[in-house]
Amino acid sequence: MAGRIEDYALIGDMQTAALVCRDGTVDWLCLPRFDSHAIFAGLLGTEEHGFWRLGPAHAPDAEPPTAARRGYRGDSLILESEWDTPRGTVRVTDFMPPRDGAPQLIRIVEGVSGRVPMRSALRMRFSYGRVVPWVHKHEGRTVAMAGPDSVWFDTSAETYGKQLTTYADFTVAPGDRIAFTISWQPSHKEPPALPEPEQSLEATEDFWREWVEHCTYHGPYREAVVRSLITLKALTYGPTGGIVAAPTTSLPEDIGGVRNWDYRYTWLRDAAITLSSLLRTGYREEARAWREWLLRAVAGDPENLQIMYGIAGERELGEAELDWLPGYENSAPVRVGNGAAHQLQLDVYGEVTEALHLGHMTGLARNDYASLLQLKLIRYLEDHWQEPDEGIWEVRGPRRHFVHSKVMAWVAVDRTIKLIESGDADGPLEKWRELRDDIHRDVCEKGYDKERNTFTQSYGSKELDASLLLIPQMGFLPPDDKRVIGTIEAIQRELSTPDGFILRYPTQGDDEGVDGLPGDEGAFLACSFWMADDLAMIGRVDEARRLFEKLLSLRNDLGLLAEEWDPRLKRQVGNFPQAFSHVPLIDTALRLTASGAYGG
Repeated sequence: MAGRIEDYALIGDMQTAALVCRDGTVDWLCLPRFDSHAIFAGLLGTEEHGFWRLGPAHAPDAEPPTAARRGYRGDSLILESEWDTPRGTVRVTDFMPPRDGAPQLIRIVEGVSGRVPMRSALRMRFSYGRVVPWVHKHEGRTVAMAGPDSVWFDTSAETYGKQLTTYADFTVAPGDRIAFTISWQPSHKEPPALPEPEQSLEATEDFWREWVEHCTYHGPYREAVVRSLITLKALTYGPTGGIVAAPTTSLPEDIGGVRNWDYRYTWLRDAAITLSSLLRTGYREEARAWREWLLRAVAGDPENLQIMYGIAGERELGEAELDWLPGYENSAPVRVGNGAAHQLQLDVYGEVTEALHLGHMTGLARNDYASLLQLKLIRYLEDHWQEPDEGIWEVRGPRRHFVHSKVMAWVAVDRTIKLIESGDADGPLEKWRELRDDIHRDVCEKGYDKERNTFTQSYGSKELDASLLLIPQMGFLPPDDKRVIGTIEAIQRELSTPDGFILRYPTQGDDEGVDGLPGDEGAFLACSFWMADDLAMIGRVDEARRLFEKLLSLRNDLGLLAEEWDPRLKRQVGNFPQAFSHVPLIDTALRLTASGAYGG
C-alpha cells in the first residue's frame, strides 16, 4: 500500500524523478522522461503495478519497517535513510546522477553498526503497471525488456527470481557498501555502460553543491528557500529547459474523489512564475533556457498559444484514463495527458509577458524574437481580451469573464508598454496605452462589488476567488487602495479554512460548482502564500509572518510540499512535489526578508 503523500522523498536527474517512501520503497518512476510510462506505479495502485523496496529484512506477514531518520545530504537531492534494528543500524543512500546518457537510479547500502539482514525486492512493470517484462540474464547482468524499453539491474549482491520479482538477500556490517543500480536503455540498443556508483555519488554531490552556490538569497529563511530552489531545479527538464508542474499524475486533490490530473507537462503559467523566482535568486541560466524553450514551443504560431506543452514543446497532450489502476487510495480515475491543454486562459499571456519583462529587467541577454513574440501576444489580446475563458484554475464548467484573467491581460499590455518605452521594441504606444486603460476600467466597473467592497471571481458573480490576491502584486492597484484591502479581508472571511489557510474558490461538495466537478478540495497552498504576501504589502507584517511560518510547518520532514493541504485529514493532497507551491514560498520569503518581518 502506498504511503501518505508527505511520506515520500524526491530524487531526480533533471530529466525524470522518483518518489521514495519512508520504508525504502520506490513507488513511482517514469523512464526515461518525466512524462514517460511509469515502470513503478505502485503509488497509484498496488505492489502488482511495480515497486522497488530496499531496507531491513522483515517477516513476510509484517509491514516493512520505516526509517528512523532520513534527510538530504546537505543542499543536494541525495537522500540518506537510516534504520535502527535489533541487530544494528544501516543506511541507504538514494540518488539519480545528472546525466547525458542512460538514466540511472542508484541505491547504496552501508552498514553502520552490528550485522543487519537486508532485502532488495524489485518488481518492474512497464506501461504504468500493465506490462510484465521479460526478465533474463545477459552477460551476467539482469535485464527487463518489453517493447521499446529495457531496464538493466546491476549489483554485486546475489539475486534470484521468485513470483515475477527479483530479490537479493544479504547482510551488511560496518564498512560494507553494496550498490544497486537500474539503468534505462531503448531495447534495440546495446546494453548501457556498467554503472560506477561511488563515482556517480561524488559527481552528483559536486553538481548540487556547485549549483546551490549561485543562490543569492542569504536571509533567515534560507533553508526553506534553498530546498524549494533545488526542488524547482529537479522539475526542470535539462535537455530543453521545460519545467514540469510536478513529477506525478493523479495524486488526488480530494482523497477518494475525481479531481486527479496529470501534471507532468509544462504549464506556461507555472513555468513563468518559476522563472521569476529563479531570476530573483540568481539563476539566469535556467531563465535563459526556459525562454529558449518558450520560443521553440510557440514558434511562429502565437495566435494559437496553448496554456501547456510537453516538456520538449509537444502540443498534443490527449487525456486518457488508465482503468487498470485503482488510483491513490482508490481516487479514480487515473489520468494521463491533460485535456486542459487547449483551453482558453487569457491570464497566461500576462504571466508569460511578466516573465519576459523580468528577464529583461534583470539583465538577461536581449533576444529579438522574444520581444517580437511579446508584441504578437498583445496584438492577439487586442482582439480577444473581452472574451470569456476557463481562467487560471482551468474550470471544466462554462467559460466566464474571470477577473484575474482580465487583470493579467492588463499586465501583458502594461509590461509591453514598458518594453517599448525602454527603447527595446517598437509598437503603437498610444494605442496600447488606451487599451491598458480600457481593460483597467472594465475590471473596476464589472468585476468589483461596491456593496461588499471586494472584487469578485467573475463579472456579475458574488463568489470570491483567491487569484484576486494577485491584484496588488501585479501592480494593477496599489496595496493601500481600499478595494484591495476590502478584497483581502473578504477572502480571509469567506475562503479561509478554520486553521487560516486559503481555498481557491467555493466548491459545492457533491454538486458541480463553477469548476464543473463534484467534490471538494483542500486549501490551495499557493493561495495561502499569496495571502501572506498581501498582508505584508498592506502593513500587517506580523500576521503575514505568522501565516508564512505556519505554512512552512506543513512541509514534510524533507521540506517538500504538494499542491494542497486537506484541513479535515490534516495531510498533504494533490500532485507532489508541486512547483506552484514552492515558487510562492520563495517569493514570500523574499518579501518578508525585505520588510524585516521575521522572528528573532
